[in-house]
Amino acid sequence: MAALKIVFWIGVFIVFYTYLGYGMLLWVLVQLKRFVKGKAVKAALPADEDLPHVTFMICAYNEQDVVDIKMENIHQFDYPHDKLHVMWVTDGSSDATNERLSRYPDVEVVYSPERKGKTAALNHGISMVKTEFTIMTDANTMVNPEAIREIVRCFQDPEVACVAGEKRVMARHEGQAAAEGEGLYWKYESALKRLDSELYSTMGAAGELNAIRTRFYRPMPENALLDDFVMSMRMVDNGYKIAYSPEAYAMEYGSADLNEESKRKRRIAAGGLQSIWWLRKMMNPLRNPVVAFQFVSHRVLRWSITPIALLALIPLNTVLVMMKAGTVYNVIWMLQILFYLAAFIAWLMERNGRKNKLLYVPYYFLFMNLNVFKGMKYLRSHQSSGAWEKAKRA
Repeated sequence: MAALKIVFWIGVFIVFYTYLGYGMLLWVLVQLKRFVKGKAVKAALPADEDLPHVTFMICAYNEQDVVDIKMENIHQFDYPHDKLHVMWVTDGSSDATNERLSRYPDVEVVYSPERKGKTAALNHGISMVKTEFTIMTDANTMVNPEAIREIVRCFQDPEVACVAGEKRVMARHEGQAAAEGEGLYWKYESALKRLDSELYSTMGAAGELNAIRTRFYRPMPENALLDDFVMSMRMVDNGYKIAYSPEAYAMEYGSADLNEESKRKRRIAAGGLQSIWWLRKMMNPLRNPVVAFQFVSHRVLRWSITPIALLALIPLNTVLVMMKAGTVYNVIWMLQILFYLAAFIAWLMERNGRKNKLLYVPYYFLFMNLNVFKGMKYLRSHQSSGAWEKAKRA
């Protein structure tokens, strides 16, 4: 029984640490850093005449429906137009994307007739960039007008090689389960990224909005599933930092429903597993102990061990209850049953077009973790290609 108890408590610790404990520890460490070194002062923004030339790049596949909306958003940027170079990289688009882009004389279109996936499009597009900084975003995300200035501000620090913008998820109507669940997740994730950045470096940049010093980009394997994450983390591995800028944000509607959201989650989980293997040297604390601590705590556990530990807790706890291990195991078993029951009720309500926000928290939490297992299957079937089916947005 002693060995079973040890395994059980290790599982409890892993799950708690991954989703709550790391955030709490990270907050304490940041407070200690502020006490010792003082709170970081935001760099001054250069005057307009000193602002650098930047390339704003969008990789797109069959995005004819959003071209005009995206270009309207770009034309609202608060940045000198003569220093803003707009590039669309169209990856095998077979609709009217290129035709619509031809109406905008200020756009450079880099076209690849064969669809190879976003990573191949990034490799192709960045090879054509001539500016010091490249800012990347998705076609279906809208960026705030001040974003480019805020990103440039972050690059005033010479140790910063990449800037991660904030992702904000919108729901078209109240009660839209997938969008609200995704939005709740990203609020917590954004808080962790801010703390990560203040401690040392954010652990990865999301494709919705990120920027790099162009000269640091290295072509990636075309079968990369999380190109933005791998690209940015390689820079951390080379001794640079990823700065997080909540003042530069990208807004997008959440997935149309949980089936569509599952497509995203399993691809991200598959990409996470792939990235862990490719970046495995970063887990070595002898190379950079702070990076190893942040990488393992924020990324590796969530994409690998923790979902397995979570799945194992119920059978382990059940066996301990049957063996009459003690009151504490009975209480934890009951709490687990209530948690899963709440998730099941939320699932039934969602199927009937109803939603309870309190019950939805355990439902979405389990939904994310179950998609890690689907991601394992996805990875096996997508070893040779970085292309994927886009999730439909609300």
